[in-house]
Amino acid sequence: MELSTWLAFFAASWAISISPGAGAIAAMSAGLNHGFRRGYITTIGLVLGIWTQILVVGVGLGAVVAASSTAFLVIKWAGVAYLVWLGIQQWRAPAVPLAAKADEAVPASVRTQIFKAWVINALNPKGTVFLLAVVPQFLDLAQPLAPQYLIIAATLAFTDLVVMGCYTALAAKVLRALHSESHLRTMNRVFGGLFVAAGTLLALFKRTT
Repeated sequence: MELSTWLAFFAASWAISISPGAGAIAAMSAGLNHGFRRGYITTIGLVLGIWTQILVVGVGLGAVVAASSTAFLVIKWAGVAYLVWLGIQQWRAPAVPLAAKADEAVPASVRTQIFKAWVINALNPKGTVFLLAVVPQFLDLAQPLAPQYLIIAATLAFTDLVVMGCYTALAAKVLRALHSESHLRTMNRVFGGLFVAAGTLLALFKRTT
């Protein structure tokens, strides 16, 4: 991949990462519930989900998902159900201050936190279709594709690590300003509603023909 091509993709990747979506909601939710240091672990799962999408597109399965109505709908509705479930879980989460959560004897599993974030990006056919539309524009088909996909994956990972870190830090900072149970409950319900809204938007998403 030539430097000029990479710089163009680097600029595009910032727009991709900054654009609000389920990943941004997950990062802010993690910051709200765990603070920055623990909440940032969610970003690792989100990046792994992006890499999964790139792998799917790279091996040609993305074209199958985009072309097959059945495959597309199965993945789409699995993603919708998962986002709505996350929203319900967040809505019903107890209004526990961060200091109290830090003192919990048995914190939530890091593996579970990463897995939940991975599913958000991996089970998103909208992301698959988007990558199918964007990535080929930056590929040189006369050159080996694997190194180019690795560069694309590393670039998206970098921008997502930065942007999702900012989202996580923002939510964690907001959390430090919240002390009352009613405020924390309101924030939980706001993020729960955002997850459900993200699921609704995914449900309305249709392939372009």
